[in-house]
Amino acid sequence: MENRRKPAPTAATLDINCDCKEYVIDYLERAFPTRQMRVFTDDTGTQRSEPMTDETGNPVYNPEAEAARALMIEHLCALPPIMSALDGILEHFGHDRVAEVTGRTKRLISTGDGRQKLETRSTRTSQAEAAAFMQGLKRVLIFSDAGGTGRSYHASMDVPNQEQRVHLLLEPGWRADRAIQGLGRTHRTHQASTPLFRPVTTDCKGELRFTSTIARRLDSLGALTRGQRQTGGQNLFDPADNLESEYACAALVTWFHLLVDGKLKSISHSEFEDRTGLELCDKDGVLKEELPPIQRWLNRILALPIGLQNSIFDEFLSLVETRVSAAREAGRLDVGVETILVDSATLIDDTLLRTDPVSGATSHLLTIEIARRRTPVTLERVLRIADSDSTAVFLLNAKSGMVALQTRARALMEEKDGTPIPRFELTRPTRREYIREHELFESAWKIVDRDAFCAKWQAEADEAANKVDTETIRLATGLLLPIWSALPSDHLVVNRIADKAGNSWLGRLVFDEHVVQLFTKLGIDRAENLPPSDIIKSAHSGRSVDVARPFPMTIRRAMVNRNHRIEIVGAPSDQLAWLKSLGCFTEIIQYRTRVFLPVSIAADILGRILADPG
Repeated sequence: MENRRKPAPTAATLDINCDCKEYVIDYLERAFPTRQMRVFTDDTGTQRSEPMTDETGNPVYNPEAEAARALMIEHLCALPPIMSALDGILEHFGHDRVAEVTGRTKRLISTGDGRQKLETRSTRTSQAEAAAFMQGLKRVLIFSDAGGTGRSYHASMDVPNQEQRVHLLLEPGWRADRAIQGLGRTHRTHQASTPLFRPVTTDCKGELRFTSTIARRLDSLGALTRGQRQTGGQNLFDPADNLESEYACAALVTWFHLLVDGKLKSISHSEFEDRTGLELCDKDGVLKEELPPIQRWLNRILALPIGLQNSIFDEFLSLVETRVSAAREAGRLDVGVETILVDSATLIDDTLLRTDPVSGATSHLLTIEIARRRTPVTLERVLRIADSDSTAVFLLNAKSGMVALQTRARALMEEKDGTPIPRFELTRPTRREYIREHELFESAWKIVDRDAFCAKWQAEADEAANKVDTETIRLATGLLLPIWSALPSDHLVVNRIADKAGNSWLGRLVFDEHVVQLFTKLGIDRAENLPPSDIIKSAHSGRSVDVARPFPMTIRRAMVNRNHRIEIVGAPSDQLAWLKSLGCFTEIIQYRTRVFLPVSIAADILGRILADPG
């Protein structure tokens, strides 16, 4: 009874910091080099080193190295604790606003009076947290591999919380299949809106080593699981993000040449070899034929100071971007299968290109009319971008009256002398584009104040949101491998056209100027059945078009007096008067009468010519 009357002791205040410091300290104690090394010369005359031992065979340690390790550990232990990303989010937003669905059974939470409390969690706790997020009671959800198994967090039409999900990919790890599985939790069928995926990295450029691995494995996984070169990451990464691609490997060779030639500003050749231990030249000072692979180079760069890492990566990524941009402009960039989402798609024409004699599989050229509504960037979003970027400038085009947000983009680099090529990114309401610095200065873009920019941007965005773009495209589909060589070589992208009704077509786009050449290579005599405008477009692009009626002739582009003309080759002499009556004109050049179509009305006149049955 006496003990019951005694007052209860005051609750102890927990002062626990959960950070990763202990792992770093344990690593330093085990891996910090403290053994004294002895240098000796082997039988070949090469100097080598080995760990030193005393007379009794005990290892000898370097006192200076041990003191340096102790000083580093002392400094690290004196630093403030580093909070994990999970606890940092909970601390910032508050556990009453964040739903946590992870595998941990206990966590520390901070109370309103600044104290900490140890909270026990179970499977039912995670279920309740997930339900709170789907009901809209909590606006933030954190889930891990352990907490995401068998669950869906998308904007389902059957739950109250149908707001668009913004999925931040943090610490994805090395397993690309798990990364895809995690992304699929917020992107499923029967959803009110598609999510926005945002990979999160720090400003340490060396971290690109890890995101690059994820990007490469996502691409490989897409090829394995789908049987095609579809991007496994669903265009989450840019081709320049894959630091182990053919473009990156070629850029690294260029970087090595520039380094040895002394044309890089980040680091010198001798300092690079001293810091990384990678030898680039032979005894004669000539660059080796077998240079270090990019995986080894990336791993060695991670051991450099962060400032030096960033400088090296800036130069290297400029070379990668230069090669990727050149491949994209030339139409040779392989980005897998790109999906074109449209509001509606109508099949207008289906032309049989080829039938396989063995399997009976067919190849087709489809003419599809697509309609898609533009999705402009909102004014609020572009202002957030401007406020978060110190290089942002508001621009107005003096000719068109359109506005754009200018930000500094990653520079390109001349591969011969290593000279950087400054670039800017222009963000516009419906698209973005890159422009070189000297081209921007010579253009009609001028700086404008914030208020005028906001008014113009809002007007453009409102106009674009109410506009539906309609266009007609041609898609080569079916069995494409036998006709692959006949398809245009300057546009190698495979596209999937998908509309809201569930219709889908997979194949390669064929532009108007390529259609006639495709028919010619496949032996299809349908050139005269094409619209005259397509024939003229093909001729303008430099491709000759053979037409059989009303008489055999060739429509081609010709250069006369430094001007491009559309010429009819093969016109009979008895048809000259009829052609001139339709609007053609003739000119005697080197004692030869040549027939031309007026460029401005060439399609109309050609249509009247082809309409004659001959």
